[in-house]
Amino acid sequence: MRKLVKIVGLLLLLLILYFIYISYTTGFFRTIENTYSGSTQMISIQGAEDMAISREDQFMIISSDDREARRDGRPVHSGLYYLDLSAEDNSPELIRADNDVELYPHGISMIEIDSGLYRLLVVNHVLSGHEAVSALDPEVRHTIEEYHLTVKNLIHIRTHENDFIMSPNDVVAIDDQRFYFTNDHGSKTKLGLLAEDFLGFRRSNVVYFDGSSYEIVDDGIAYANGINWDPERSLLYVASPRDFLVKVYNIQSDGTLEWSTDIDCHTGVDNIELDENGLVWIGCHPKLLIFTLYAGGSKEIAPSEIITIEYSGPEDYDVQSVFLSDGKDMSGATTAIPYEQQVYVGNVMDSKMLVLDRNVLK
Repeated sequence: MRKLVKIVGLLLLLLILYFIYISYTTGFFRTIENTYSGSTQMISIQGAEDMAISREDQFMIISSDDREARRDGRPVHSGLYYLDLSAEDNSPELIRADNDVELYPHGISMIEIDSGLYRLLVVNHVLSGHEAVSALDPEVRHTIEEYHLTVKNLIHIRTHENDFIMSPNDVVAIDDQRFYFTNDHGSKTKLGLLAEDFLGFRRSNVVYFDGSSYEIVDDGIAYANGINWDPERSLLYVASPRDFLVKVYNIQSDGTLEWSTDIDCHTGVDNIELDENGLVWIGCHPKLLIFTLYAGGSKEIAPSEIITIEYSGPEDYDVQSVFLSDGKDMSGATTAIPYEQQVYVGNVMDSKMLVLDRNVLK
């Protein structure tokens, strides 16, 4: 009996330590104070998880998916939206392609390949026959859809589908042929997925497509998420929200990656954007467990954060939290894109996105 008591006591101690570990490594004990004091505009759109911008042509493409409706079993409205940044009316306009590909978009990337002609890549999660409850549903068909965009005309070029595209989260176009993308999970079983999400098992990866073939260029990442690049310095940034890290790589001439450094951001980093000067902007989840409960419908709101990273080298960078909110204005921030004197902020499943005063975010 005494031996049994010791075993039970040891198991309880391990469970307590496990709970403390999970809570600490996901920001549960962090104090959230609203730090923004500027003006706020709101744009009505559901689940604006990612955005891509053309500053030269003054427009933005928004990836929208009604994840809340899917979770609750209601009809889902999703797609790509065009936002004219030069217009007084800030209402996004749904744009459709010239084909019948179902779009439940996630991460997106856009690059100008000719004057006024853009290559647009869209991570897509579709379950044939009915709408997927989650992108992690084992029956989901994962693709990266490729389009050409001129003004509001969207032309489907091809569907990228391959065993390497197993759990895509975000994508970044390099030119008219090449791109990188992240798989946020490497496991296929429910137990493996839980181990990645809650124990922090590092099984996700970064994949490079050279125009004809795929190659894993880094793996062993905890929930590889947002990805973007700095073309001026040939740097690739990858977000690992589960480890609160941004991983920085030097892009080699053959497309492979040379790891440079891991930046501890102290928050759940999501999508990565760069402004006109190469400053990195990231939408973040400062409390990952609270965000998980919010996404599952157990919490009404979840906090949001925006950080910036001024990166000069592996030992020379500066991380700043420029916006922190308890989530009452908008929950679950995923991306932040500065444009002129404003910053556009997207999210996972709110019914609106925010437009903030850039001058206040300093």
